[in-house]
Amino acid sequence: QEDKKQLTLKVEELERKLESTSAQNREFLQVIAKREESIHQCQLRLDEKTRECSSLARQLEMAIEDAKRQVEQTRERAMSRERAAQSKMLDLETQLSRNKTELNQLRRSKDDAEHRYESHLQDLKDRLEQSESTNRSMQNYVQFLKSSYANVF
Repeated sequence: QEDKKQLTLKVEELERKLESTSAQNREFLQVIAKREESIHQCQLRLDEKTRECSSLARQLEMAIEDAKRQVEQTRERAMSRERAAQSKMLDLETQLSRNKTELNQLRRSKDDAEHRYESHLQDLKDRLEQSESTNRSMQNYVQFLKSSYANVF
């Protein structure tokens, strides 16, 4: 009877441990589900940022091409005016001076625009890298949780 009583106590203790372990399992499953949802949300945000970066990169490329075309068109117009005005020396000097000023302004505008776009692109790259780093950290944490969960059982 004493052995039976001891076995009954052991069974009760094991049942309490089993219940405690089951509760912990449920808690771990809830934590994992929350982490997975968080990772999913981060992935959605990362996808959106990636689309934004691609869109901005395309806009930057189009703006650079437009600026190059404008500079090329300006150069062609300046050359055409120069050839047409060769017979009038005074008009040629005045027009040449105006064209040089305009070309310098366009170059400065182009350089300023390129600098702004490059700076913005670098900022977007940095934010994407930070987002990827955060995603990797979250993935490592989830992997840690999974391995911890596996080790518990």
